[in-house]
Amino acid sequence: MTDSERPPTRPPEAFRSYLLLLARLQLDQGLGGRIDPSDVVQQTLLEAHAKAAQFHGDDAALLAWLRQALANNLRDARRALRRAKRDVRRELSLADAVESSSARLEGILAAADSSPSQRAVRGEDLIRLADALTQMPTAQRDAIVLHHLQDCTLAETALRLGRTDSAVAGLLHRGLKKLRELMSSGE
Repeated sequence: MTDSERPPTRPPEAFRSYLLLLARLQLDQGLGGRIDPSDVVQQTLLEAHAKAAQFHGDDAALLAWLRQALANNLRDARRALRRAKRDVRRELSLADAVESSSARLEGILAAADSSPSQRAVRGEDLIRLADALTQMPTAQRDAIVLHHLQDCTLAETALRLGRTDSAVAGLLHRGLKKLRELMSSGE
């Protein structure tokens, strides 16, 4: 039995935090406040459960399918919000953006030339990171996501959060400390 033929070991619900993080990353880039990332993730998971019998593949294939479904649902939410003329370039760029966010998250945790077992561990670490971020206070999580995952400068992060640079520096310091605690307690 090849890897792609192995059934997933976890249900789609196990990836909720990861999908929520990806959705937040995309919505912070222009749609934040008007579309609830939890709604988009819920729609994605409902679709996954409805199509579970049709899916054949391991956890990695399921995660790839969920990322694509999330991109499609983000696109649909954007389309419903804007009710504008269809622009195929925007649809394609959103799917690319979700994949880019996922790749950026993976890049934080490991090198590209890793073995299959290292990639599996990295995937587990991504899920743990997303779970830990959901347990953090909102202000700390938002500061970490903007500064470390979206590569915003300290000044850009402060502007987007409506806080001073020193307040954001404090949020980042406390947030990273909290994130380390949550990640080490989950091992």
